[in-house]
Amino acid sequence: MLDLFFMLVVFTVILALIFDFGNGLNDAANAIATVVATGALPLWGAVILAAVGNFAGVFIFGVAVATTVAKGLVDPSIVTVYVILGGLVGSIFWVYFASYKGIPVSASHALLGGFVGAALAKAGVESLKIGGISKVLVFIVVAPILGMIGGFLFFALIMWIFRRADPRKINKWFRRLQLISATTYSITHGANDAQKTMGIIALLLFSTGFLGNEFFVPFWVIITSYTVIALGTLAGGWRVIKTMGMKLTKLRPVHGFCAESAGSIVLAFTSIAGIPVSTTHVIAGSIAGVGVTRGFSAVRWNLARNIVWAWILTIPAAAIISGVSYLAISLFI
Repeated sequence: MLDLFFMLVVFTVILALIFDFGNGLNDAANAIATVVATGALPLWGAVILAAVGNFAGVFIFGVAVATTVAKGLVDPSIVTVYVILGGLVGSIFWVYFASYKGIPVSASHALLGGFVGAALAKAGVESLKIGGISKVLVFIVVAPILGMIGGFLFFALIMWIFRRADPRKINKWFRRLQLISATTYSITHGANDAQKTMGIIALLLFSTGFLGNEFFVPFWVIITSYTVIALGTLAGGWRVIKTMGMKLTKLRPVHGFCAESAGSIVLAFTSIAGIPVSTTHVIAGSIAGVGVTRGFSAVRWNLARNIVWAWILTIPAAAIISGVSYLAISLFI
C-alpha cells in the first residue's frame, strides 16, 4: 500500500512537471514574440535566449510566489494528493488545448483555477482563502493595465530622448538593445511562472508527509521546475508567438524594447511581492501600450478582445474540469 501511495505521489509530481513544460511552451511567446516579430533574432536564437533566461531566474529571485500558491489560496489542511492530481488534470488540458489553438492564455491562472476547482469539489467554499484568491483576481485586471501604462510611458520617454535622431538609426540601436530587454523579461518570466509549479509540488510533498512538519520548497524542486519550464520554452510554441508578436500590433525594435522593459519591471515587482500574476497578461498589455502610441487604430482590438475572453474563461474552465476530475479520481482510485 505504501509503495502504491509513493508511486501516486511520484506520478503527480511528473504531472506537475508536464504542466510546467506546457507553461513554458505556451508562454514562450511572452518572452520572444517581440524579438522574433522585429527581426532582432531568428526564432531558434530567440527560443534559446528565452530558455536560458527562464532558468537564470532561479539564481536571482526567491520563492515568495511559490509560497503564496502553496499556502495562500487554499487551506493546506484539506489538500491531498487527489486534490492536486485533479487540479493538474484540468490545468494541463486547458494549457495544451490553448497552445494547440494558438491562444495566449494564462498558464498561471489555469493552474490556480484547477487547484481551486479541485479544492471546491472536495471541501466547498470554506476551504478557500478568499484574501489570497482576491489578490490573484485583482491582478488579472491590474497586471495588463500596468503593462500597458509602462509600455506607453517607456515608448513616449524613448521618443522624447531620441526626438532628433534618425528613425533608421534608432531601430538599429534598439535591435541590439532588445536582446538585453528580452533576456531580462525571460528571467522575470521564469521567476514568476516556474514558482507556481514549485508551490504545487512543495505543497504535495508537505501534505503527504515528505517534508516533515515545516513547509519549505526543496532545492531539487526549484531546480527541476526551472529546468522543465526552460525546456518547454525551448520547444517553442510558434502559433502563440505569431498571435502575440505579429497579429496584435506592428512592432519595430524600439517597440519591442519598450514592451519587454515595461513587462520586466512589472514581473520583477510581483515576483518579489509574492503575487502570482500572468506573464501573458503583462506582455500583452505592454505590447498594446506601445501600439497605442501610434493611435488606437494601430492595435487590433478585435484580436485583443478575443485574447481577453480567453483570459476570462481560463480560471472557470480549468476549475470546472479539475472539479470533475477530482470527483472522478476520488471515485475510481
